[in-house]
Amino acid sequence: MKFYNREDELKSLKEVRQLAFTDYSRFTVMTGRRRIGKTSLILKACEDTPTVYLFVSRSNEAMLCSKFAKTVNRSLGVFVPESVNSFADIFEMLMNFGRTMAFNLVIDEFQEFFYINPSVYSEMQDLWDRYRKETHVNLIVSGSVYTLMHRIFQDAKEPLYGRTDQMIKLQPFSLSVLKEILLDYNPDYTNDDLLALYTFTGGIPKYIEMLVDRKCYTMEEMVDCMIQENSTFLEEGNILLIQEFGKKYGNYYSILASIASGKNTIPEITEAFGDVSIGGLLKRLEVDYEVIVKKRPILSKEATQTVRYEIADNFLRFWFRYVVKYQDFVQSGYLKGLADVIKEDYPTYSGFVLEKYFREQLKERQQFRNIGSWWENAKGNKNPNEIDIVAIYAKEKKVFIAEVKRQRKSFKPELFEQKVEAIRTKLFFKYEIETACLTLEDM
Repeated sequence: MKFYNREDELKSLKEVRQLAFTDYSRFTVMTGRRRIGKTSLILKACEDTPTVYLFVSRSNEAMLCSKFAKTVNRSLGVFVPESVNSFADIFEMLMNFGRTMAFNLVIDEFQEFFYINPSVYSEMQDLWDRYRKETHVNLIVSGSVYTLMHRIFQDAKEPLYGRTDQMIKLQPFSLSVLKEILLDYNPDYTNDDLLALYTFTGGIPKYIEMLVDRKCYTMEEMVDCMIQENSTFLEEGNILLIQEFGKKYGNYYSILASIASGKNTIPEITEAFGDVSIGGLLKRLEVDYEVIVKKRPILSKEATQTVRYEIADNFLRFWFRYVVKYQDFVQSGYLKGLADVIKEDYPTYSGFVLEKYFREQLKERQQFRNIGSWWENAKGNKNPNEIDIVAIYAKEKKVFIAEVKRQRKSFKPELFEQKVEAIRTKLFFKYEIETACLTLEDM
């Protein structure tokens, strides 16, 4: 798959590289979840300029340094002895080379030093402070484990705190880029094809690449590709989360599985857990790991107890809903059965994801100051008043209210009008209200 998007990030990386090469050394940190394209972006930004690329695998420091020495010698045409066994020594040599030559130094999976030798960070801090004003090194470090990267660079107690010139947190592809990719690879795509790509990948570049390279453009083709023997997708959730959570992942997995199954309020999750206190676990999943997001009815106070949680990442939501829930299918090798379950459930499941799609679409328009949804328990009625999308315009006293349905025939105008009147009375009696039913046709 060709390189897509990332124009703003490329521009920023190239500007900093120019400053490093002409002025003095600069330090960039790039974070983002696994498979989001950090390495591809960094190497694209370093094209046609001298670059040393070091990948930090979790191994013995001396063995790692021996490999790094060979890479430096090959990349810069200099000499670093392969007997060097300290990364601090290699880093000091590289900074010294930066006195007489300008080059990019890329250190990938930088957080792995935490397990190999955490003193690397304080040693780098000392060397960087001493050499940066006298050298021309464009230092870029990247990492996939969000919690560790955040700690290394944003915890005031850590040695590299305050040393960076820019931090980039890479996000998934936007909806417009998803459309561009499908147009390039499958010009006759349908809106349901677009929804399937968004549902299963959430805009993560590597997942998209894996599907389009195999010419999987429809929902059925994508499911068959993902749910087959030795498929990367089957283990991907484990790799992503165990990397973040470590060995104590059991309770986190249970919470995420509960949310994915639709039990997404605190009472519902608590009931599934019995006597285990979940408040701290939920907070860590939301704040520290950024795996879930807390949803409140739009304009409600922060202290409201009317809270729902959802898994932020589309792929993880899908993985917990099907791969984790039907793990017995996976273990027994009955993958065709799992694929059939997903295909059968897809119209229902994708309807929920379609709401998220339209919220993203409205966000990309950059016209609204607040986009969310709204719900309340109506008195004497077990069914809540609930509205899928509420978007408040930024420059007008106007609100956009929409119900989302896959098919327009499922829309019930009279019921929707009752809900609109309820929210008008509660929140928007002084606003102009614009309403719509959004379907696959509107994507």
